[in-house]
Amino acid sequence: MSIIWEIWGAIHNIVMGAMQDPITLVIAIVVLIAAGVMMQGLESLLTTTLLAMLAFGLLGYVRAVLLNKQNAAAYATTDWHNFAATTGLTLLAYAITFAVGIAIVNAVRSLIQR
Repeated sequence: MSIIWEIWGAIHNIVMGAMQDPITLVIAIVVLIAAGVMMQGLESLLTTTLLAMLAFGLLGYVRAVLLNKQNAAAYATTDWHNFAATTGLTLLAYAITFAVGIAIVNAVRSLIQR
């Protein structure tokens, strides 16, 4: 039961951290909506989740380079080192958060199309 609470704590930290940065929150919501709308069915949820996480990471990089005027090469190296230092628990929490969001968007889309 302890691992479930650890995962829940990581998910809570991700969601609350996104509330502090509205641009990152908007990027995540746009990626979730786009992924949920484009997904054909729930059988492709894992693949869609991984692609959505990749898109979220790339859009975060583009945001840092364009809006924050970061040096692209230096920031890519820093971003890669930060990703390499990310724990498995954090990656799992992001995957669960994205998967649930995508599944909800896909379910709403399916209900609207009926």
